[in-house]
Amino acid sequence: MKFNIKTDSIMDISADIIIIAVNDKNQIINKSKLKPSCTTYLSNIISSKDLLGDVGSILLVHGSKDFERIILVRTGDINTFSYKKLIKITQNVVRTLKNLKSKNVILPIEQFINNQISIQNASEFIVREVINSTYEINSLKTKEKVIHNINICLQCESSNSNYVKLGHKHGEAVALGANLTKDLGNLPPNICTPTYLANTAKKIAKQFKMQAKILDQKQIEKLKMGSFLSVAKGSREAPKFIVLEHNKGKKNQKPIVLVGKGITFDAGGISLKPGLNMDEMKYDMCGAASVLGVMHTVGLLNLPLNVVCLIPSCENLPDGMAVKPADIVTSMSGQTIEILNTDAEGRLILCDALTYAERYKPEIVIDVATLTGACVIALGNYATGLFSNDKSLSDELEESGIKSLDKAWPLPLWDEYQGLLDSNFADMANIGGRAGGSITAACFLSRFAKKYNWAHLDIAGTANTSGKSKGATGRPVPMLSQFLIDRAV
Repeated sequence: MKFNIKTDSIMDISADIIIIAVNDKNQIINKSKLKPSCTTYLSNIISSKDLLGDVGSILLVHGSKDFERIILVRTGDINTFSYKKLIKITQNVVRTLKNLKSKNVILPIEQFINNQISIQNASEFIVREVINSTYEINSLKTKEKVIHNINICLQCESSNSNYVKLGHKHGEAVALGANLTKDLGNLPPNICTPTYLANTAKKIAKQFKMQAKILDQKQIEKLKMGSFLSVAKGSREAPKFIVLEHNKGKKNQKPIVLVGKGITFDAGGISLKPGLNMDEMKYDMCGAASVLGVMHTVGLLNLPLNVVCLIPSCENLPDGMAVKPADIVTSMSGQTIEILNTDAEGRLILCDALTYAERYKPEIVIDVATLTGACVIALGNYATGLFSNDKSLSDELEESGIKSLDKAWPLPLWDEYQGLLDSNFADMANIGGRAGGSITAACFLSRFAKKYNWAHLDIAGTANTSGKSKGATGRPVPMLSQFLIDRAV
């Protein structure tokens, strides 16, 4: 996949295919930039009604004297044209291009601009969606992988070229970060182990001149992360605590800390999960995968920020040594936890990471986790659950989700829910019952995040898809990347 940006006239750029937008009144939006003979030819085709009226409809046209092939796309009313419609068109165009041998494409970008869509954002979303739509799962199938060599020229006026370049830069960085997240999530758990995640962090550090530190079991024990280590007891895979630092901000700038849940396979431990769809528990490390994807994006953009990534990573398996329901463990913070359900393990590893984050004296800490099935029941697969102890941070993340089309929805973190975590034998229990399960999980984490502004993103419903289209989505890389890009301005 290659992109280039040109400010030449459409008719002066050599290509096999051009994308031409048609509005709801059958008017060619770019009509003034085409030769009269070409507009006449296309107008006759459009009047034949072969191009359907639905927004996103595609018609491949042959035989023009000026272009070998033309892809007509329906935008509908350009005044109500939106980012969602732009993404839909991009998806349909890419689907068409995949089936063609001609791969040199001109996409005049200004035909998709209106009062709602800036040229920079149009460039960003087009690039993001082209990369997303050509993503191939890194499967272990023995058949030859498909490679889509599509060269897209984003054509624009010279006065807009800098905006298009910036949009392209951001879009490509976000998409490649999301692709890394998808790659990690889609790998089988016998390959994507805690050690594999640690090695991925090392590669990112080497590529972008970051600092990586990988703590082994002895070092984790020395930190007294008893809660984290209790989860790892049932597995023969060694736990890893992964630290990745991007220090490109001012020296006195407090860092933003991202914490990712890294359970590389979750069988539930002694509280064993049902066998149906247990294979999808390889996605329980998508919190870790997403923060690594964000760090990849941060590195590509070389954002002038101090960003720290923390990942507690292990497996959660049943074994003679595994932690048991009714066991009590002591967290790094010194607080004791009665484990009533070993399948509520994500919060047990995250709480120690949240305590570890205190040493950075952070401006903000955001944890990302496939934490609760309850969040899927509450929000489905459309929105990430958002919890925070700081209203302005919550609002900022919600806005980043809207801007990036990677939405989150705020849920309450009221004191009334805290009592559901009461234990007769320890400072707290690790579950609070079925009612409000995603909220009580967030309440549990909040007890370890009192010394800084904190947000928790529950991505259980958005990190991956199930069924025939099973796979990691790369979310919430776009939202968190937008959050950091806006912070870097």
